Amino acid sequence: MLLHLRLLAITFTSSLALLLMLCLGAQNLSERHALKIGNATTAPLPSGFIIGVSIVLGVISGGTITTLKVPSNRN
Repeated sequence: MLLHLRLLAITFTSSLALLLMLCLGAQNLSERHALKIGNATTAPLPSGFIIGVSIVLGVISGGTITTLKVPSNRN
């Protein structure tokens, strides 16, 4: 159980660090695109930010699934 919590903490901490670096790096980009989701559109965001957020979400989901798949050390 402690191993699972430690792996989840590492996953979320590294994802938060990636997201922080992404937000800092995306501030000076001039080309911005809006996403159309159904009838709604998002705020104009840099394309690098959109790709970076999808990578961060992939790290979170992959790390969480890997953490759940690790066998526990119960005898």
